[in-house]
Amino acid sequence: MAALPDEDPLNIPSASDVTDDSLLGGRVHLLQPEDGYRAAIDPVFLAAAVPVRAGESVLDVGAGTGAASLCLAMREPDCRISGLDVEPTTVRLANENVRRNGVANRVNIMIGDVTRPPIRLAPGTFDHAMANPPYLEAEKATPPANGGRATAHVEGTADLATWIRFALAMVRAKGTFTLIHRADRLDHVLAELHGRAGGIVVFPLWPDSSAKPAKRVLVRAVKGSAQPMRLAAGLVLHETGGRYTAAAEAVLRHAHPLEL
Repeated sequence: MAALPDEDPLNIPSASDVTDDSLLGGRVHLLQPEDGYRAAIDPVFLAAAVPVRAGESVLDVGAGTGAASLCLAMREPDCRISGLDVEPTTVRLANENVRRNGVANRVNIMIGDVTRPPIRLAPGTFDHAMANPPYLEAEKATPPANGGRATAHVEGTADLATWIRFALAMVRAKGTFTLIHRADRLDHVLAELHGRAGGIVVFPLWPDSSAKPAKRVLVRAVKGSAQPMRLAAGLVLHETGGRYTAAAEAVLRHAHPLEL
C-alpha cells in the first residue's frame, strides 16, 4: 500500500487507501484505490490492440487511473495520448501516475465525459481512440455499493451507443477505434458500428484451449471504411493449470502488440 503524504497535491480523500501496483512486468507503476475500480488485464490488452505509430495521437475514453494510456505510452514512446474520465478524484490520481511514470510531456488525463467533453477536445483530430466502457446495462444491473466500481462497471447516463458514437466522432477519417467489451454484448457493438465504420476485426480472448466460450472480445474498426468484417482467431489466455500462455505473457509482461 502506498500512503500518499497529507500535503500531496492530489488531495485525494482517504489517500492512504491507495495501493502501488505495476503492469507490464514493472514497466508501468500504477497507484489505484484499494477499495474501488482496479485495473486488471483488460486495459493491458486494450492498449496492445491499438495500431498506433510514432507521432500519432490517441484518445483514451474512460481512462480511469491511466492503465491503458500508460501501457500504450510504454509500447510506443513517440505517440501522444489524451485521456478522458468523469471522476475528478480518479483524474487527479491518473495524472499522478502519468507524472510518476515520466510521460507527462505526452500523456494528459482530463475531466469530462462523453456527453460533456472538454472544449479542447476537437472532433476528428485523433488518429486513434480506445475505450474500456462499463460492461453492464443500467436497467439490468445492481450497481456495486462502491461508487468508483459502480461508475466503472455500470452504464450511467451514457450508454454503450453513446460511447461508440463519441469515440468515432473524435477520430479522423480512416482513423481507428478499439474497444474491449463483454462477448455477450458484441451484437450491440456491431450494431452501433454499422454504417459508421468498416474493416471491423473481432478478436476473442479465449479463457483456455477447451470449448469454454470467450467472455471478452476486442473489437477494432476503421472510421468511414467500407471493408468487410473479419473474425480473428483471437488469443488463448491460460494453459491447463491456470498459467498464462506464452502469447498472453508477451502482452501482459513484455508490452508486445496484438496483431489483429
